This record gives sequence, structure tokens and C-alpha cells, in this order.
Amino acid sequence: MKNGIRIATFNIQHCRNYLAGKIDYPFFADAVRALDADVIGLNEVRGEGPAEGYDAQAEILAEAIGYRYYFAKAIDVGGANPYGNALLSRLPILSAKTVPIPDPPTRTAAGHYETRCVLAAEIEPAPGEEPLTVLISHFGLNPDERESAVKTVLSLLPEKRALLMGDFNAVPDDITIAPLFEKLVPVCRDFLTFPSDKPDRKIDHIFLTADLSASGEDCPTAVVSDHLPLTVKVGL
Repeated sequence: MKNGIRIATFNIQHCRNYLAGKIDYPFFADAVRALDADVIGLNEVRGEGPAEGYDAQAEILAEAIGYRYYFAKAIDVGGANPYGNALLSRLPILSAKTVPIPDPPTRTAAGHYETRCVLAAEIEPAPGEEPLTVLISHFGLNPDERESAVKTVLSLLPEKRALLMGDFNAVPDDITIAPLFEKLVPVCRDFLTFPSDKPDRKIDHIFLTADLSASGEDCPTAVVSDHLPLTVKVGL
């Protein structure tokens, strides 16, 4: 496929080896490198903070595999330890920003609430080529959080040359993310992604605008994090 790029989405659970139960940067660098993707969206990424294990994880992984990166902080755990999403890219990152997802004005569910964000970036697929918009997010556990996240994503989404990926904490038929299926084209639809050792649900998703095409959809099954990654080649 001409003018195509390979993309991946992966919830890395702050680089915690799922089977060994400890943070392991070389292990995750190898896993991310093995995806062989041009653009990678990561969820559950820590930034540098005073607490043990809060290192500049996006930078560590990017330097290990020779990629560019951007870290989008959603919250400071314990008031001082950054946590959020990240973009790793083999291609030039023309711009990137962190867009907070508004918290629901009132909490309507009993689950854990957590402030989230959207990482919004522009990637240059090839020199002089029209940019590709990349949106990366990790939606909340509660329906009202996901509704707010969907509204935020749709407000950032152009009509063409855009993709959305991440951990949405929702299976495909969850009504809270239905507007995404109405506006965008889902890919990698047939893969279960969680939990990684015995996946029984799909909560990680990749969506494309209708002008883009997809081929080579895959879900590598190596157990690294508690989620499995998704990969696809996107035709521009």
C-alpha cells in the first residue's frame, strides 16, 4: 500500500511487567520496538516525580528505540507524580498538545473517578505531505466520564486525515462510545485486548476518518502489560 503508515495503540500499565510484577524498561522497549509501528499511542504512562517508579517513561522508551515522543499529563498522582498518555513517533511530530477532559459536573456512578486527557498531535507522514491528526486517550471507568471524553474527542476531530486510539474502558456496544462508531470507522474490531493473558473483552480501540483505509490489522499476543496492543497499517 503506497503512502501508508503503521500505527499501534498500547496500554503499558506504567511499564509493569504483567507476569513478573515489576517495572522493566528494557522489556517494554523490546515490546514496543517489536510492534514496528511508525506512530504509537501509549496509555498509563508515568512522568518523572518524587515517588519510586515515577520516571520519564515516554522519554526512556523513545530513546531506547530511537523515536520522537510527547507526554501528555492527565494528573499528578499524590499531588506530584505525573501520569497520562504518550505518543512515540518514527515520523516528525509537527505539533502536540494536552487537552484536559472536563470532569463530570456531578458524579452519577459509584466507581473510581479520575481526571483524564486527550493527546492531540499532528504528524508529518512524508516531507511536504498534508499532516495526519492523531488523538490518543484513556477514557474513565464511569459512563459519565466516558460521555465527557467522547464530547472532547469529537470537538478536536477534523473531518479528514485523522485517527483516534487508546484504552476506552468500554466494549464496542457500550452506548457511551456509540457516537465514535457513528462518526468514525473502527478497525481491529475482532480482537479482544484485556486481560492480556486470557482476553475476554475489547476495550482498546482504533478509529479512522472515512477517507483513510486499513490493512494488516493485528493484535500481538505476547503478554507484556495487562492489555494487548493493536496494530494496523493506515493508507493515506
